[in-house]
Amino acid sequence: MIRSSKISLKFSNTEKLNNINDFINEYKNVMKIFTDMLWNENNIPKLIPKKYTDKAKGQTWLSARAIQSAAKQVSGIIRGTKKKNSQRLFIYNKLNEEGQYKKARKLKKIIEKHKEAKPDINTIYPELDSRFVEIDLKNKTSFDGWLHLSSLGNKLRFNVPFKRTKHFNKLMKEGQLKPGIRLYKDKATFNFEIPDKPKKNNGESIGIDIGIKKVFVSSDNQLGEEDKDGWNLSKIQQKMSRKKKGSKGFGRVQEHRKNFINWSLNKLNLSNIKEVKIERIKHLRKGQRNSRFMSHWTYTTIFDKLKSLCDESGVLIRRITPTYTSQRCSKCGWVRKANRKGEQFKCTSCGFVCDADLNASLNISFNLPAISRKDRLSKINISGFYWNLVSKECIVPCA
Repeated sequence: MIRSSKISLKFSNTEKLNNINDFINEYKNVMKIFTDMLWNENNIPKLIPKKYTDKAKGQTWLSARAIQSAAKQVSGIIRGTKKKNSQRLFIYNKLNEEGQYKKARKLKKIIEKHKEAKPDINTIYPELDSRFVEIDLKNKTSFDGWLHLSSLGNKLRFNVPFKRTKHFNKLMKEGQLKPGIRLYKDKATFNFEIPDKPKKNNGESIGIDIGIKKVFVSSDNQLGEEDKDGWNLSKIQQKMSRKKKGSKGFGRVQEHRKNFINWSLNKLNLSNIKEVKIERIKHLRKGQRNSRFMSHWTYTTIFDKLKSLCDESGVLIRRITPTYTSQRCSKCGWVRKANRKGEQFKCTSCGFVCDADLNASLNISFNLPAISRKDRLSKINISGFYWNLVSKECIVPCA
């Protein structure tokens, strides 16, 4: 598996940082040129022919190597964009041939909604391989790392110092540093190849409920708490909702949210765990009007970080349907919408009282039978029903 670590280049002087900034801006301009050239082509090769790179040479001061690198990067992005849409079209045609017209119509709406659009080059940064970058970790100076950048064009050649972080050193111990970096205006991302960990055979199986205030609550009583400054996920999202999207302030809070999620999940102890069950959340806000606060809640960031931690620890991660897990009593199996009120869970059948997120995580950890779509649509949770383990008892509707 590949893991990355982002390192600050803030120790460079102003001249070097300006040179990096100039190179990145010029590199992006060249990527825009190649995007315009290749977007309407049917078959885009991995290595761009000389006839295209020659056209770009007269419009930039980048070296021939840097031009080739930009062309290769754009080629991969465009091929990936087009491949995804062609796969959708293939499935759409297949569904029509098989007579599954309802599914085909749904997929057609998705295709029309996500029509092919040129990639936004402004969000893409140079990926430089060993032809441009030499990573020196044995330099005897006050810095424990240097980047030697060359072959960029316009006779740009400079050395950039950096200091390794705990995360960088941890990945160094676990795997092998790959040549090449992704270069930002004041940062660089290093990649490491880490051997895959075999999945554990022994240990517990736990459920994890993810929330808006607490990042996670697990069925073995682990939970994401506020940090030393009193921040939780809810407060960060409230701050985000007050910022203008796309502004520098919004970007800083967005980074704060990501760092807080990572910090919270890093506290999760997986040493005696062999399996993690997490709710599968899809179309959370589909067809509903939502506040700016809710629009900043991100399931993907939480799941991706949790999956990364599980992969590194040899823990199996499994997503399950979360229907009624927050309304079910983890003690007696009684499901009713009235059971949950805010952050507290109180069973209307047996009187069991518990933190709502902890109760949900316990339900996620259990081996519960699936609930049919027919039962869900009939809203059987309004009057209530018993939903118990497969090995003990089937679902018994309330009389």
